[in-house]
Amino acid sequence: MSGPDHLASVVAVTLVVLATVLVGGFGLRISRTTSDFYVASRTVRPRLNAAAISGEYLSAASFLGIAGLVLVHGPDMLWYPVGYTAGYLVLLVFVAAPLRRSGAYTLPDFAEGRLESRQVRRLVSVFVVGAGWLYLVPQLQGAGLTLKILTGAPGWLGDVLVASVVVIAVAAGGMRSITFVQVFQYWLKLTALLVPAIFLVLAWRGDGQPRVPLDEQLSVFRGDHPLYATYGLIVATFLGTMGLPHVVVRFYTSPNGRDARRTTVVVLALVGVFYLLPPVYGALGRLYAPELMHGGDADAAVLLLPARVIGGLGGDLLGALIAGGAFAAFLSTASGLTMAVAGVITQDVLPSRGVRHFRLATLLAMAVPLAGSLVVSRVPVADAVGMAFAVSASSFCPLLVLGIWWRRLTPPGAIAGLLLGGGSALLSVAITVSGTVRPPGWPHALLAWPAVWSVPVGFLAMILVSLATPGRIPQGTNAAMTRFHLPEALTSGRER
Repeated sequence: MSGPDHLASVVAVTLVVLATVLVGGFGLRISRTTSDFYVASRTVRPRLNAAAISGEYLSAASFLGIAGLVLVHGPDMLWYPVGYTAGYLVLLVFVAAPLRRSGAYTLPDFAEGRLESRQVRRLVSVFVVGAGWLYLVPQLQGAGLTLKILTGAPGWLGDVLVASVVVIAVAAGGMRSITFVQVFQYWLKLTALLVPAIFLVLAWRGDGQPRVPLDEQLSVFRGDHPLYATYGLIVATFLGTMGLPHVVVRFYTSPNGRDARRTTVVVLALVGVFYLLPPVYGALGRLYAPELMHGGDADAAVLLLPARVIGGLGGDLLGALIAGGAFAAFLSTASGLTMAVAGVITQDVLPSRGVRHFRLATLLAMAVPLAGSLVVSRVPVADAVGMAFAVSASSFCPLLVLGIWWRRLTPPGAIAGLLLGGGSALLSVAITVSGTVRPPGWPHALLAWPAVWSVPVGFLAMILVSLATPGRIPQGTNAAMTRFHLPEALTSGRER
């Protein structure tokens, strides 16, 4: 790789890191209360909140992984951006407004408030932390890959750099701080993919519009049972979005349920626009970086294309822009996840819930995934994130949907569903990542894409055990359901 490319990429990454710290410092100046740290005092308006949600949601899987999967597997992988976007439609219809009206700070708060059970709260806390850590690992590994590809730095350096910046930004100002960080990073990520994509398409046209070989699909990861894997992907992404800890916690920052719904509508638009771009890189990667299809690192396609297609100083500058956008993706998603996990650790593990303990929890929230990213072998980032979605869909989706819409849910039912649905998905992911069961064959397919069976198991376990324990329906169920489904003005004279 040429010297200018090194220099431009280093400058771009440095500017993104400095901007993140400076914007986070602005949040520190206006973060004064515990409510500021946890939910930005519930004052984030729809357009600002939607940009922040989009900023933290568009992760390494979105920025690098989708293009890599399209490059290797062809148009079948377009289900990833479709699922990631459509998940917000499900969230809009079933969860957004009632979740905000619950008055909770975190998912464990919601679980305890709805089911009046400390045991359920503790179990939900375990799953929130587990899902958050599972999602954080590919963000850190993606950062390591980006820095290695573009600057030649050791792979671990990107992991450590992102972890350090995130801890500083989150610990400094909490939710108030990272809201501004994530808004800035959404627009940076969109620009970082859009501008190079325009030049890449123009270069492709200048080459005579050569045909992109999308009909060639390789049986690398899901070739033994592709239809089942596709259904597993659809179920995980459609239903997993509503339970992702870093997404859910942002809805608590809305002033009321109506604004939470408006936020979700704007998110659909912002995320939908972004997801038009990664498939362009995947398709062009088949033309200009075909070696990545055969044993190479397909996640690097987005980073390498400007130099391959355009070259020279222009390619270096566009590559640097993409490098900055990629780091913004890692930083924004990792910030949201760290915020969600630190909030749960503060409330359910540490002895006090003050700001000082929150900052300690931030360090704990990042330490485990950082260690994991350094010792666990890399899984393609989109696949790793898809596994986190499967765990979320199998545990939090049944809890939220039934908790909000079904009066007969009981604490034993919730525990059974979390353990059987979420627990089986988490175990399947662990076995897949460990490599204990390898393709081809149904055992690997069932474990690598568990949502097809683990989500129904979660729902059925919650329903059947709840029906078998009618005497355990919480006494405050009617009051909770009223609060979830009626506008705030009708249920109380003030915001909770």
